[in-house]
Amino acid sequence: MSATGTVRIYVPKDACAIACGADEVAEAIAAAALTRKQPIEIVRNGSRGMLWLEPMIEVVTDEGRIAYGPVEAGDVDGLFAAGFLTGGAHALRIGKPEEHPFLAKQTRLTFARCGIIDPASYADYRAHGGYKGLERALQLGPAEIIEEVKKSGLRGRGGAGFPTAIKWKTVADAKADRKYIVCNADEGDSGTFADRMIMEGDPFELIEGMTIAGIAVGATKGYVYTRSEYPHAIWAMEKAIEVARAHGMLGVNIAGSAYSFDMEVRMGAGAYVCGEETALLDSLEGKRGTVRAKPPLPAHKGLFQKPTVINNVLSLTAVPHILADGGEFYANFGMGRSRGTMPIQIAGNVKFGGLFETAFGITLGELINDIGGGTATGKPVKAAQVGGPLGAYVPTWQFDLPFDYEAFAAKDALIGHGGIVVFDESADLAKMARFAMEFCSVESCGKCTPCRIGSTRGVELMDKIIAGERVEANLATLTDLCQTMKLGSLCALGGFTPYPVLSALNHFPEEFGAPPRRLEAAE
Repeated sequence: MSATGTVRIYVPKDACAIACGADEVAEAIAAAALTRKQPIEIVRNGSRGMLWLEPMIEVVTDEGRIAYGPVEAGDVDGLFAAGFLTGGAHALRIGKPEEHPFLAKQTRLTFARCGIIDPASYADYRAHGGYKGLERALQLGPAEIIEEVKKSGLRGRGGAGFPTAIKWKTVADAKADRKYIVCNADEGDSGTFADRMIMEGDPFELIEGMTIAGIAVGATKGYVYTRSEYPHAIWAMEKAIEVARAHGMLGVNIAGSAYSFDMEVRMGAGAYVCGEETALLDSLEGKRGTVRAKPPLPAHKGLFQKPTVINNVLSLTAVPHILADGGEFYANFGMGRSRGTMPIQIAGNVKFGGLFETAFGITLGELINDIGGGTATGKPVKAAQVGGPLGAYVPTWQFDLPFDYEAFAAKDALIGHGGIVVFDESADLAKMARFAMEFCSVESCGKCTPCRIGSTRGVELMDKIIAGERVEANLATLTDLCQTMKLGSLCALGGFTPYPVLSALNHFPEEFGAPPRRLEAAE
């Protein structure tokens, strides 16, 4: 409570919270306070990521912020009666959010401010450590910025896991009259929402990360490419860009330095293939989103045929922390070649779904059973799909798999954008495998034959297998088709579609009419 008696209440403006009634809760709180002549200030923050508790409101008290959730508009009068403005007891009282086990177990770097600050407030961002990375970057200069990113071991968080410093160095060394930074915010994988959450909850972090990238490679213009399904994220980003520009943190001579960088948001129509970097570039140029053959790489000839850095939201928002605390500090987290933290999104049939940021190395079983609490239905877990609709189905007997690029690749799986979708024992994996082929046939840009034709033939084969028609012969043809798509497709859409199909076939053959998998003793 302030000296004037005004109580600050945080009500999330995150899209998930709004879908659960956050706007109605905010209106009900304002109306109830007016009736009681209680001065309040409502701040629309982002989400902390405990999505089963949304809308989770927080009240600033003498003890700190006290959370209540999930709150409905009809709960508001009861909360006032219980004295929630001073942290009073109520059935929905959660206590201090940072002490909740779901948050207390995390290592939050990228999401350290998300859900805490006012996403539209430049002052709030700075008060919580914002722009320290840019300040250090301006002192270091381009070459040392890239060296710091190299020390961190940061790899692209969009799925490929390519070393960020190598990509930046390639663009920095390229000779051109103009270069670009493009942020791939076209988050289209099932079960993923980290990009949306950070853009809605901490948009200045992305602005800072892109600005640092621009200084490092000599780019003066940046674009955030996102989808029309993210209107709240677009609003938050555009608002923050406007505020940053007004404070001299974008535009000419940013922060009083000799460097210039500006950026804008561009909205796509939501085609899945536009999450592929070259199709995204075509879309950004106003063309139909179609995959380009490589080479040339976008680092040499990208947007408008100029050298371009394309990183996703999570890669770019890791950069301010790397610059602020040093590359070695960031590299202290993780395992093997997977360094730093990964914001993991737990979704599907799970009891406690949400965003969990932690160092690489945590096992899949810990994430699903310990953090996620198992299935929401209470039935045994059957499998989890990791890495979006093109990720492999990982069975429970592989849940000791550590969250690590190489460990997943060794099992013919991928971590992708860090999305996990959980299924219980009632899931039909044969139908899910069919869906993967159908998804590819619908979303294919049509540029290459393995993806365009292969996915359609894959659907036909799956229909025959599910109908029990010449199962053995059709399974052999399906397996052969998957290998062709995997090795012959122009991009990851066709190349990765076989992952869910083959993993379902390998781990759950009985669902395709084949003999069940035999358990074998370890050698």
